[in-house]
Amino acid sequence: QVQLVESGGGSVQAGGSLRLSCAASVDISSGYCMGWFRQAPSNEREGLAAIFTRTADTYYADSVQGRLAVSRDNAKNTVYLQVNRLKPEDTAVYYCAARRTVWGGGCGLTVDFTSWGQGTQVNVSS
Repeated sequence: QVQLVESGGGSVQAGGSLRLSCAASVDISSGYCMGWFRQAPSNEREGLAAIFTRTADTYYADSVQGRLAVSRDNAKNTVYLQVNRLKPEDTAVYYCAARRTVWGGGCGLTVDFTSWGQGTQVNVSS
C-alpha cells in the first residue's frame, strides 16, 4: 500500500494560483500512474489530471484543460498540481491517488487507483 500525503492547499483569492504537492512513500520512478481529483461538498469526485511517472505523459480532464499542470519529481517521489486562474468553483478537497503500472497505457483518469491520500482543502474567495 502506497502512503500519499497532500500539501499546499489553503485560502486564495480568485485569479490566484496554488501548487499542490503529493508525497509518496515509495519509489515512483519504477512506474506509477498518479492522479489528482477533487470533491466539493454535495458534488461527486471529479478527476482532474494524471501523470505516468516513467515518461511524464500527462492526461487532463477537458473541464480544466489549460488551467492545470501536473508534474512529477521522481527523485523526491512527489507529484505536483499547479492550478492557475483559480475560481470560487474550484473550492474543494483535492486528493492524490496512485496506481502501480509499468506502461503508459495503464494510466489516465479512469483507471482503478488503489491508493488515496487524505486530501488538502482549497478555498477560493471571490
